Amino acid sequence: MALDSVPRPNVGARELLIRVSATSLNRADTLQRRGKYPPPPGASTIMGLECSGIVEQVGPQCSRGIKVGDKIMALLSGGGYAEYVSVDEGSVMPIPSRLTLLQAAAIPEVYLTAYLIARQLGGMKAGDIILVHAAASGVGTALLQLASLFGAKAIATCSAHKADYCKQHGAVACIDYKSEQQWGERVKEVCKQQFGRDGVDLILDPVGASHAVENVKALAMDGRWILYGTMGGVEVEKFPLGQILRKRARLEGSTLRSRDLDFKARLVSNFQRECFDAIERAQIDPVIHKEFEWEDVRQAHEMMESNANMGKIVMRIRKDE
Repeated sequence: MALDSVPRPNVGARELLIRVSATSLNRADTLQRRGKYPPPPGASTIMGLECSGIVEQVGPQCSRGIKVGDKIMALLSGGGYAEYVSVDEGSVMPIPSRLTLLQAAAIPEVYLTAYLIARQLGGMKAGDIILVHAAASGVGTALLQLASLFGAKAIATCSAHKADYCKQHGAVACIDYKSEQQWGERVKEVCKQQFGRDGVDLILDPVGASHAVENVKALAMDGRWILYGTMGGVEVEKFPLGQILRKRARLEGSTLRSRDLDFKARLVSNFQRECFDAIERAQIDPVIHKEFEWEDVRQAHEMMESNANMGKIVMRIRKDE
């Protein structure tokens, strides 16, 4: 990776030009850097899927009332690791009054991903028991907070030294998937002991292949399993389809980056409607593990790839904001 100069982005009729204050790292960034996750057609080839900043220019057909000088946070298809980025107005949210520009940069990608997979696709509701993998990550922390907000109970899988952190952010139980290889049975035990249930209603999974067999064990009847990443591989040697059938389970895959603009606009609107009051009340609170300067992007990526972070890694683009 290297810093370079490129032309300032053009602004479409329904787009905003944002002077970027801060951006956050996501797993997709590390994959893109390694050539394993190219941007969608037409998207910026610069990394960065979310940012906060100040509106510099408003396209002539924008209709949401956003003005030059407004502080906003944005979901991006790319381009966040830059001083300026253009984005469709439907992918932009105002920054809640209690958040700084730096904190706001930790909201869009992870909380919209969490809201999409848990609420819109997973149908998470009060009384559900959910299983959150990689629970100390940015999305994982967001999922734990959303579970508490909507009255669900979250069981977390994480490394042992991250268990207290996950419980602080809403997990009712934590399971060390490294020391308990048959953790699917352990999940069922927790469900039985604490809730009198035979498994979890919803699994939120960024891991994939290495967790697949144990996931099926952990599911309750009519359970839902949302796959949103494949950190643990994409091929399962022996997949228990019979158990999926017997449990009437639903397995669904989801990505956010490649969704169309109308979908993203509806997602942003729904998230604002259901969750913005909770942000103002600090029931939803972005967790920042460490802040890096823009020039230290290499160290930021190394930290993410070492799995050392608990919460978000944020990069400050402008030191004066």
